[in-house]
Amino acid sequence: MKTITDCVHDILRHQPFLEDALSRDIINFSSLALDMRPQVEKIMRKPIKPGSIIMALRRYNPKRIKHTDNLRSLGDIVVRSGITEYAFLNSNSILTSQSNLLNSVKDKSKTYFTYSSNFQESNILVSSSLKEVVELHFKNETCISVTDNLSSMSIALPDDSSKTIGLYFYIFKLLAYEGIPIFEIISTSNYFTLFLEKEFVNDAFLLLNEIKDG
Repeated sequence: MKTITDCVHDILRHQPFLEDALSRDIINFSSLALDMRPQVEKIMRKPIKPGSIIMALRRYNPKRIKHTDNLRSLGDIVVRSGITEYAFLNSNSILTSQSNLLNSVKDKSKTYFTYSSNFQESNILVSSSLKEVVELHFKNETCISVTDNLSSMSIALPDDSSKTIGLYFYIFKLLAYEGIPIFEIISTSNYFTLFLEKEFVNDAFLLLNEIKDG
């Protein structure tokens, strides 16, 4: 049978921003207990006193994420504007369409092109100057959406970034706190790229530079 403590701890573990704030002792337990009370009562299916939730909060031992100096080792930020994103449903012919598109753009060194796919759909992010080429080769595919006026921000990762706990969490947390939505993310071993709507690019650029200099 689930206890109030189990319930409170489960809620906290699924709210990393809140858990991070608790680890830094910057949250008032009484206020947090009142805020959590309706959710706890819904799960427990009975009235719960705030004092019981406060006791559960005091028993919680959040994991403290150590932000290492690797954040200062982030590489230069490269910003590109004028990017369009296409989303297509996967089909039996979509790999052929992709291959034909790649052959058409392989010599266009100054344009942007990236392709990603999952089991259901495929995404293409390209310089807006390539829109006609994309639409030509994918004219027989089912287009789910087209989004213009995107910008990308590519950042070189530290050499040992794969061993850095909380690297992405810390970056995304700050972007979320500042109300900056991320439209798309693409990551490789050495780089990660954020795609943003153009009105958020300047704020995101300044924030990422603060992370590097912090």
